[in-house]
Amino acid sequence: MDLELRGKTALITGASMGIGAHIAETLAAEGVNLHLVARSGDKLEALKARIGETCDVGITLHPLDLTGEGAAEKLASAIRKTDILVNNAGAIPSGDLWDVDEAAWRKGFDLKVFGYINMCRVFYTRMKEAGGGVIINIIGNGGEVLDRDYIAGASGNISLMGFTRALGGYALDDNMRVVGINPGPVNTDRIYNMLRKWSEKDLGDPERYMELAANYPLGRPAHCREISDLVAFLASDRSGYTTGTVFTVDGGISARTSIV
Repeated sequence: MDLELRGKTALITGASMGIGAHIAETLAAEGVNLHLVARSGDKLEALKARIGETCDVGITLHPLDLTGEGAAEKLASAIRKTDILVNNAGAIPSGDLWDVDEAAWRKGFDLKVFGYINMCRVFYTRMKEAGGGVIINIIGNGGEVLDRDYIAGASGNISLMGFTRALGGYALDDNMRVVGINPGPVNTDRIYNMLRKWSEKDLGDPERYMELAANYPLGRPAHCREISDLVAFLASDRSGYTTGTVFTVDGGISARTSIV
């Protein structure tokens, strides 16, 4: 299926590794020019080199901390054109109410929750004025499972789900679309770090983490491509009537009401 994305330009935050890097690779394979944002310049350079081996697209790197004052505005002033914005930066810490202190809770919200909001505030306006575009918020199924051992993430993700639906509801009036994706566990370092933490707490041994992973649907986390391919489809005109909604990709975990 030709998604007719060739020549478009995407801005991806949190792009240096994990889901963000896979989204960059998938969109590049569709012919999309990239603006990649992350705090780690070295990792961004490595990703650019890897993509450049197989894809002939423009790639501009923006080593930037999105929690800095005016970060979204700085990006907007540095980027001439944006057709697709993928908000992906941020990882809210796991743990129960007493594991996550106020400083850690606020730090997670500053990057992910307020980071997404600030990026949307700036780039929705800019994309609308340029004729339209698509915003895709990578959120997480923690906003549906509402697990007490991921209480900060549950609170942040459910806020972003509501934000995405509220902003996207009337977006087509502006020739815009705003959608969200709630990945469950995905085959990245982050999920295994979380599993080790839960394994130490629940099983008394962090190295027994694969016992927890075995409880996932199909006995595995999602492949990154199972998320990034959906991003590509939602970014395309093939999904032109889709806005104000959030897609869950977690193998049915949230329907089971259990994160593991």
